[in-house]
Amino acid sequence: MRRQAVDVAAAHYTAQARLARRTANRVQRLWRTLDRGNLTDSWSLLVGPAVVEAVAAGQLAAAAQADPYIDAIESADGGEPGAGARLRPAAFAGHASDGRPLDSLLYLPVITTKEAIGAGAADVDAMMRGLNQLLRMAATQVADAGRTAVGAGIAGRRTIRGYIRIAAAPCCARCAILSGKEFGWNAGFQRHPRCDCIHMPATLIARSSLRRGFLEHREMAPTVGRGGPRGFVDAQTYFGSLSRREQDRIFTIAGARAIRDGADITSVVNARRGMHTASAFGRRVRATREGVSTRGEFYRSERTRAIARGQVPADIGRQFRLRTPRLMPEEIYRLAESRDEAIAMLRRFGYLT
Repeated sequence: MRRQAVDVAAAHYTAQARLARRTANRVQRLWRTLDRGNLTDSWSLLVGPAVVEAVAAGQLAAAAQADPYIDAIESADGGEPGAGARLRPAAFAGHASDGRPLDSLLYLPVITTKEAIGAGAADVDAMMRGLNQLLRMAATQVADAGRTAVGAGIAGRRTIRGYIRIAAAPCCARCAILSGKEFGWNAGFQRHPRCDCIHMPATLIARSSLRRGFLEHREMAPTVGRGGPRGFVDAQTYFGSLSRREQDRIFTIAGARAIRDGADITSVVNARRGMHTASAFGRRVRATREGVSTRGEFYRSERTRAIARGQVPADIGRQFRLRTPRLMPEEIYRLAESRDEAIAMLRRFGYLT
């Protein structure tokens, strides 16, 4: 992927973030005009409609940037911009990303505030809780409108085969391991509240060993300055740019320790997605369901291990049944009696190669 396309994506990311921030600032000013003594009426008659209008305007502006962005990416890739269906930005504004009416979603912070007051919180504290929720919602809805519009634009242009997901520092561990990865044109864009990851349309994605749809590490390296790392990231580079304290905060203490010990960062983060407790080794342990299906790496490695030990026939195939749960890194550290044993267990349970 040429550096020019990455620069286009960076400019789009900045523009989208600016819109989300501008909308949040507008919403915050409106929230401050609420009558604390009559929250329901002051919201319904004055503040609420203005907040909905502000967020809808932010959504419209974010969606309107989608076609120019995709055009610019196509130009950077040497294609012909504008070939294919064009977007209707208004279709992405005025409703919440989960399909409900926007006014219904944006009323929730008022409910949160009233519940906090009813539970005994001071008015100022209760209003701050509601404001924080509203700001999170406003920024998320603007970002979602922009992303959804780009996704629709990608689907509407047959010259575009898919997209590359891009995360910018700072970001959560889950977004970090997805950053730089290739997805098909019809793949959903997973995100969390206040996620600011973006699509990078990929006209040159090749389902071959060339892997042209991936960004190189050098194109994703964050710059580090005051306030921490900035710029598009891949997970390993991002992890290395963080202080030990930030590594522990973002990737968890045990997860960060495993990564520092050489564990695969994607395996560590994915393991937490399927975390549960199980009985093994005569005790309750923390384990993960990630990688334990018949197609999973841990399942296959345990089957190979059992065959090598003569515990099961070599042709057992998918009839093989796991005899032990896949332990989480923190459980491995708790059980291991030495560094060597911890590394051996990290390797067995699929966190080290």
